[in-house]
Amino acid sequence: MYEGKIIKFYREKYKLTQEQLGKNICSVTHISKIECAQTKYAPEIINLLSKRLGIDMELEVANFMNIKQRLLHWHDVIIMQLFEEMDQIYYEFEMEELIQISEYNDMYQLLRAKYFLAHSKCNEAFKIIKKLQKKEDKLAPYERNLLKHILGIYSLAKQEYGKVIQILKSIDNTVYKNPEFYYHLASAYHTLNAPVLAYYYAEKSHQFFKQINNYLRVIDAEMLMIIQIQGDTLDEEIISRFKNLIRSCELCNAPDRKAKVLHNLAYEFYRGKNYKEARKYYKDSMLLKNSESLSYLLSLEGYIRSSFEDGYSNLDELINDAETGLFIAKKNNYILYIHLFKLLLYLLKSKEKEYYNYLNNKALPMFIKNGFTFLVERSKKELFNYYKKMNLNEQAMEIAQLIVNA
Repeated sequence: MYEGKIIKFYREKYKLTQEQLGKNICSVTHISKIECAQTKYAPEIINLLSKRLGIDMELEVANFMNIKQRLLHWHDVIIMQLFEEMDQIYYEFEMEELIQISEYNDMYQLLRAKYFLAHSKCNEAFKIIKKLQKKEDKLAPYERNLLKHILGIYSLAKQEYGKVIQILKSIDNTVYKNPEFYYHLASAYHTLNAPVLAYYYAEKSHQFFKQINNYLRVIDAEMLMIIQIQGDTLDEEIISRFKNLIRSCELCNAPDRKAKVLHNLAYEFYRGKNYKEARKYYKDSMLLKNSESLSYLLSLEGYIRSSFEDGYSNLDELINDAETGLFIAKKNNYILYIHLFKLLLYLLKSKEKEYYNYLNNKALPMFIKNGFTFLVERSKKELFNYYKKMNLNEQAMEIAQLIVNA
């Protein structure tokens, strides 16, 4: 069944004509019919053609028939974020030439995109996404929904949270039986400050990760769930749950997840105005992160704000930290963090007027445009209090109206 495809692939690879391949073995017509699966053929003929091509046909057919199962296994490994095995399978498939003529080539390309996203290689992933979007209507139902999931993950990485929700909510989960996408949906709702929906979808993903015994992803989902139930005051039970998650990360030898949990614990202390503890946990989180990453800058911003609120005496050190953060943000074109570190520098240098002008004219419009709900609400409150203090009643009323409308 597959022999003809395989013979044609290797013949074209080695730039042989049908006549050259079949010389002293069989006619050009017979070669053509074998390649198109339009005739029966003797095993002896296939053996002779394989020998001329320098291939082991039994091995080639076995590999070809096993492609689907290997792809499904790779997808499972990507979901579980088992990076060493994920990388090994990727390199094996990169050496697998027959994937090009397989009916599962679209799935392979989709999983390559998901693999790149798991490694934060968004540009490589988007090149594949763009190509597959052009033929989306020709994809099989499962692959079409897998494409939506991958596009949702890409949009999440690009911080386009409204788009994430729109895309992932359109997935047909009766065809695409991979509840992992609920976690990405929960992450988007969390960022858009919709705690009920974030908790709902995080819990659905939590159940799925427990079913497949994926304890690292269980930690991810549980952390997302804990964040949604925070109250207005510092809750000792929440703090205890975070510390239990930290111990789980240590038992699983998962420093990247530990960094996330430490960051979120720091934020709990920050919200509770315990700036000393917040500063400590932000610093601990930063020590586990790549200093060029978005997550590092997020913790660095929290660390500087906590230090400032705590009355940290060495302002020069904080200014240097903020300038470093701004340099990294500009170098990598992290627009959000360019705004955040510029604001911090105005704050640290006591340039109050410049701070609020920049917040109102540059930062807030960007926060609103990209749906950064927490930053939008924080900025409105800051501006309202500033305008009231400065007796700028008209501006204060405008901001008050924005708050009421929201």
